Amino acid sequence: MNHLTALLLGFCIDLLLGDPRWMYHPVQAIGWLISRLEPPLRRAFPRQLRLAGAVLVVLVVAATGLVTGGLLFLLYRLHPAAGFVGQIIVCWLILATKSLRTESMKVVKALESGSLDDGRRAVSMIVGRDTENLSEEEVLKAAVETVAENASDGILAPLLFAAVLGPVGGMCYKAVNTMDSMVGYQNDRYLEFGRAAARVDDVLNFLPARISGFLMCLAAFFGFNGKNAFRIFFRDRKNHASPNSAHTEAACAGALGLQLGGTHDYFGKPVVKPTIGEHLRTVTRGDVAAANRLALTTAVLALFLFDILPLLAIGRLFGW
Repeated sequence: MNHLTALLLGFCIDLLLGDPRWMYHPVQAIGWLISRLEPPLRRAFPRQLRLAGAVLVVLVVAATGLVTGGLLFLLYRLHPAAGFVGQIIVCWLILATKSLRTESMKVVKALESGSLDDGRRAVSMIVGRDTENLSEEEVLKAAVETVAENASDGILAPLLFAAVLGPVGGMCYKAVNTMDSMVGYQNDRYLEFGRAAARVDDVLNFLPARISGFLMCLAAFFGFNGKNAFRIFFRDRKNHASPNSAHTEAACAGALGLQLGGTHDYFGKPVVKPTIGEHLRTVTRGDVAAANRLALTTAVLALFLFDILPLLAIGRLFGW
């Protein structure tokens, strides 16, 4: 009951405040730990980089769980109210609803108030692909794709893990997701070392990605094209090398009537990807805001299903 209530309040705080720049974010600490552990692990297992990467996953997840759980334990020992506030803060910090909108809309603002190069620089902060030669449409498409994909990774998945496993489970998910974003690349440096992080991230996101895609299709009936969202979702949700990334991208593409995906350059090399959706029209600056509205509606549906309904059921069960 406590962690579900804390998750509800943390979700609301995230909508209001996002990730304040003055606050040191736990993901920064997780990223610091990953960067500090990588060199010694590479030296310890120079010929077994897959093993080194697996040890990294174990160490980072264990450290994240122990620190988060330990802090909450100490806060509850101090006072139940302090522990409850600690849970709220953890739930707030593992969600990224407002920050996803803030960072993606910076791309639109850069294009409106600056130049195409400004837009490219802004979108380079939220995507992994090379952005130096992107057209304005490609810049906007990259921003829409990021919003669609991170609706699952940044909102729905941590919300689901926190609802089922509590704040500690949600923070451990963030640790895996952070590792994947730092070392889970298909390039010479991380192909072997980052394999374990990428595979664990795939496993953890398997159900959340599919639930997120389905909920996004339902959300599309609130101001978007829900029928087309379902059609493209079932047709194109596997059009990606990752087993999880295309589910919300397909739902978003169908809802907005856009074509996403396709070939892009990563680290100077073209990576061929199938397209997602249909090219019914050109991507516009307004589509980034529309994708964010769709992501928010999806998040609210998920909150209702994973958090509010269980709270109401518990309250009814105990006559509260």
